[in-house]
Amino acid sequence: MRRRDLAGLALAAASTPLPALAQGTRQPQGGGGDEERLVIDLKDGPVTIQLLPEVAPRHVERIKALARRGFYDGTPFHRVIENFMAQGGDPTGTGTGGARDQGYPDLPAEFTNRYRFIRGVCGMARSGDPNSANSQFFIMFAPASSLDGQYTIWGRVVSGMEAVDKIKRGTGNNGMVQGPDKLLRARIVAA
Repeated sequence: MRRRDLAGLALAAASTPLPALAQGTRQPQGGGGDEERLVIDLKDGPVTIQLLPEVAPRHVERIKALARRGFYDGTPFHRVIENFMAQGGDPTGTGTGGARDQGYPDLPAEFTNRYRFIRGVCGMARSGDPNSANSQFFIMFAPASSLDGQYTIWGRVVSGMEAVDKIKRGTGNNGMVQGPDKLLRARIVAA
């Protein structure tokens, strides 16, 4: 699956009803000794994301480093698919950019079987190479079990999901957004 194109997966998710959460499905709870959270400001309000360093320590460190540098500030949600996810973290807005040209190499996968991709979970976008996540991420609108164990989970929304729900949706099969909403500001705060 290419980072710039979750479309194949999105088509499958968008064209079939999403399954209800199965009993016993674990939602990330956070904690694990890291008391910091990521707050992203959207046009409709702030969104607080509990970081999950116990699940994906290298990805959490990358998100924190980029947020502290202001990398995410003003970046678009370039691919947004109803009943699936909102993807951002690419300053070019094309789905092909990232922080590589700023000295940040791709990250090795940190897949988990402990948690599932359900509403509010945050994952890292990547190419077909499982070890190619860089700066792009996505926030789930709804469960998508096809992502479980295939993409790195690094956080979960703990407040402000109503602002995520209002992110402008894309059109067509790939969910590319014309005139996309932007992540106004990202910052790390103490919990």
